[in-house]
Amino acid sequence: MIVGTAGHIDHGKTTLTRALTGVDTDRLKEEKARGISIELGYAYTPLGDDILGVIDVPGHEKFIRTMAAGVTGIDAALLVIAADDGIMPQTLEHLAILRLLGVKRGAVAMTKIDRVDATRLEQLEQEIQALLAATDFAGAHIFRTNATQEGDIGVKALLRHLGEMAATLPANDERRLFRLGVDRVFTLSGQGTIVTGTALAGSVRVGDMLQLAPGGQQVRVRSIHAQNRSAEMGRAGQRLALNLSGASREDIARGTWVVAPALAECSQRVDVELTLTPDCGLTLKPWSPVHVHLGAAHHTANVVMLDDEVLAPGHTGRVQLVLDAPVHAVPGDRFVIRNAQATATIGGGIVLDPFGPARKRRSATRTAWLGALADFIAGSDNGGASAPGGAGRNGELPRDSGAAGGGISALLARGPLGLRASMLVRLSQLPASLIITPPGTVEVPLQGGDTLLIAATEVQALQVSILAALAEFHQRAPDDAGPELWRLKRIVSPDMEDRLWSRLIETLLAEGAIKQRGRSLHLPSHSVELSAAEQAQAAPLLASLLAGGFDPPWVRDLMRTHDMPEVEVRRLLLKLSKTGELNQVVKDLFYHPQRMDELARIVATLPSADAASFRDATGLGRKRAIQILEFFDRVGYTRRVGNIHLIRPNAAWSYSSN
Repeated sequence: MIVGTAGHIDHGKTTLTRALTGVDTDRLKEEKARGISIELGYAYTPLGDDILGVIDVPGHEKFIRTMAAGVTGIDAALLVIAADDGIMPQTLEHLAILRLLGVKRGAVAMTKIDRVDATRLEQLEQEIQALLAATDFAGAHIFRTNATQEGDIGVKALLRHLGEMAATLPANDERRLFRLGVDRVFTLSGQGTIVTGTALAGSVRVGDMLQLAPGGQQVRVRSIHAQNRSAEMGRAGQRLALNLSGASREDIARGTWVVAPALAECSQRVDVELTLTPDCGLTLKPWSPVHVHLGAAHHTANVVMLDDEVLAPGHTGRVQLVLDAPVHAVPGDRFVIRNAQATATIGGGIVLDPFGPARKRRSATRTAWLGALADFIAGSDNGGASAPGGAGRNGELPRDSGAAGGGISALLARGPLGLRASMLVRLSQLPASLIITPPGTVEVPLQGGDTLLIAATEVQALQVSILAALAEFHQRAPDDAGPELWRLKRIVSPDMEDRLWSRLIETLLAEGAIKQRGRSLHLPSHSVELSAAEQAQAAPLLASLLAGGFDPPWVRDLMRTHDMPEVEVRRLLLKLSKTGELNQVVKDLFYHPQRMDELARIVATLPSADAASFRDATGLGRKRAIQILEFFDRVGYTRRVGNIHLIRPNAAWSYSSN
């Protein structure tokens, strides 16, 4: 069990820790000189068949950042209150931080009882009970201690109580992927880089490959100390020291995470549920600046409202935190915020989506998705002490989130465009092998080995939306054969995965629900036909364009060749382009689709399709090469990145004369 102390400066937290464990956690020269704790202290002592770990936090208001880092991931809190001083400002702030971080188990130690009389002890005990009455610590045992006295009966009683508390802790869920928040990093001669922290999920063995987040460096675990003992394996809920190879001390800081590689992606936008304390005296408005304590990390951020326009004291709302740097988080992680001056704790909450979007933050789809994540997190609450990654001890997930797939079903049902398997891993923290999708889930392979998972009902809904979009397009442009493949995607859903889009269209084409003519898609009931006279006029024009190869004649050239009015040539070619029988590259320049097919294949064969390489491959001039490449960009076959035109994932150039 890991216990974190809390309380005002000079209330005897370090002295009590030494009495409980025999370890003096003030290790810095400045701490010993000033008689106060500045950094986190760590102590361990046998506790029955287990080992008790105590994290001693500083009590001074200037070190709240350090305190918040220390109590992240603890199993229980030890609130320390000096009998002579009583309840003080940092007593209240530390208690508020414990509540905001979801710590629900704890005990109270009244220290320095030798300095007051029995009446004062009774009075203070009543004050403490009143203070805790409205919190999860209501009814917590209060121990009267004199930690400077050898063999103090209060300290012994407290230690016995901690042992009883440890025996009632629920088992950790080791199915999940490994996460450790670094609260200390140092080097040892001949050993290399050492990081310490509380393992919040999963397990780790010597030789495992992990990753820094943020940072991204791959590291290998050379050795492990668990609960201050050498071990081959470390588990969730333990204090671990990991000897890492692959990263230097300069690569790691307090607040860095050491995680399984599948969890290493970070984001600067995090959607959260935020509660302001009733007495914070501050109403948050759009882009209000705050300080954020997430895990052992400290960041500044701006608040973007997702529900209302403001968030008032004592209220809860969904907001997006736009942070100063990318952070690692998972749904259910707890955090604390302080005001812009970092002088007061004003609230805290729970991470919903660690990958918040930069736009459409308040759309109905987005709101429904955040609701699904909130339900998913609530389903993991087993009533234990909270830690990042869920509401139960060390964020234990509901049993149906893996084997039975219940939690996954709810997420897929609210994901109208599907979810990548890698995203489900990051959201659930389960390895891919333990994520079992509900029956009927459609799987779409993606580039890079990932898979898109989407509920069958959502596939049907997307197919309906495609048909509706085509019907609306035909109504709006009855003389147009229909949009081409990627233009229709931009109409229906620009954010959809390209391979899912291609699969939907292929299915609708195979079923006959839509038809393709040239590059145009249309409903079977829709047709744009040339009259017999127009077809007779168009035939020689089409032949000339086909014969023109990669450099077809312009409208004026066709006018002279076929002795037709320029306006009539232009009208016919435009109509042919609307029926899908021609491709208009620029004004008055039309390509036969067979030639455009050949040009598309040339683009596909080029290692790097820029203007120069495409010019050389086709024998065209630079200007014409650019015009054709920009046409491919415009219709969605390629996309421009710098000076290179990349074929979109799963994009294929196809032409049908049906």
